[in-house]
Amino acid sequence: MRHFVLAAAVALGATAAAADDMVTYTTSESFDDVAFGIESAIVGAGLVVDHVSHVGEMLERTRTDVGSDKVLFTVADVYSFCSATISRQVMEADPMNIVFCPYDIFVAELADAPGEVIVGYRQFPEGPMQQVQQLLDGIVKEALGE
Repeated sequence: MRHFVLAAAVALGATAAAADDMVTYTTSESFDDVAFGIESAIVGAGLVVDHVSHVGEMLERTRTDVGSDKVLFTVADVYSFCSATISRQVMEADPMNIVFCPYDIFVAELADAPGEVIVGYRQFPEGPMQQVQQLLDGIVKEALGE
């Protein structure tokens, strides 16, 4: 499967786009393949997935309860995890960097763009928190086979 993800990401040109507050990558890989790649890359980095939030399911389940008829995602999950080593380094630099922990990577397929999977994470401020941004970017790129 890993070779499939790599070949498809290269062939389809997974792209990166940075907004003011997040970094996203888009691919035509299946959601399941990308999600598996994210989880595998997190574990492969010696980290533990603390929690997977099934945001897409929650929003769909509660859609009518909150008075909406708009379907946002085909599927969307957020992977939460932390790195003891990097977290210690960034919090020794500034204990208030606790606000950024745990770290999250989302994988989503928008309902209005089926077949296109977006993977991303929040951008972090300059300085020590760039270590976290590099970690997350490396995980996402590994999952996409870049």
